[in-house]
Amino acid sequence: MPTITRIANDHAAVEVSSLGAEMQSLRAADGRDFLWNGDAAWWNGRSPILFPIVGKAPDNRILVEGKPYEMNQHGFARRSEFVLAVSDATSCRYELQASEASRASYPFEFLLALTHALDGAKLTVTAEVENRDTRPMPFGLGFHSAFVWPLPGGEGKPHTVTLDNGAEPALTRLSGGLVDGTKLPSPFKAGHLVLKHGMFDADAMIFMEGAGEGLSYQAEGAGAGLKFTFENLPNLALWQKPGAPFLCVEPWHGTAAETGSDGAIEKRPYGTLLQPGQTARFAFTVELSA
Repeated sequence: MPTITRIANDHAAVEVSSLGAEMQSLRAADGRDFLWNGDAAWWNGRSPILFPIVGKAPDNRILVEGKPYEMNQHGFARRSEFVLAVSDATSCRYELQASEASRASYPFEFLLALTHALDGAKLTVTAEVENRDTRPMPFGLGFHSAFVWPLPGGEGKPHTVTLDNGAEPALTRLSGGLVDGTKLPSPFKAGHLVLKHGMFDADAMIFMEGAGEGLSYQAEGAGAGLKFTFENLPNLALWQKPGAPFLCVEPWHGTAAETGSDGAIEKRPYGTLLQPGQTARFAFTVELSA
């Protein structure tokens, strides 16, 4: 059975499972819950880490040096048991190393570390990927956190996503789970988007570039909200299972394969090619507002 690590301070408390190093709860000191509860009637995820791919591969196969490997959507890390490396009152670090099971679908030696750390009302989630192989290692990495919709105290109020940079990034959609290269008009107006459940009838809204390094998710006229900043995460997706009471805010470095692609992992959009002995870092911070 997975184990749960709890970290807390005077502002917030977080629980993290050893299964997938996945956050299980994000709760303000006054008891308000901001993270989706994983109700399987809608979606049993809460905040999975996506590695070594984000999204789908054609026929659920990737190619590495021309050889096919089975790879399910979003990779295997979210279904893997991590080891608690270190923890204290306000932070914990979980690690996943290459294993016989991982090599069967991804033939590289690696270390993936997930750290959750509280600082006041801010939670920073950091992913570090170390290439322990002798050859360059291609991968994608993404965060897939689901937050309650409506937000605490926001029942019946319009909910919005506002980009810090005020941009209107082009919208990309999926076709059969793969990225359709067609650029569609942006749903943002001067960086502002009023959320509607019908926006997700055609699956995730993906912004391949231009969404910037931060955004706010809030209920209009309500105090509760979330402020995000992103590090080394150029892609953004917003997703909801149609009608479900959550919104996923998903910053990525790498996306699903493109339609018509052969599945070569190094050709996936926005992927990382990490040299032997090097470590790549990706992070997001979410701040709870009153």
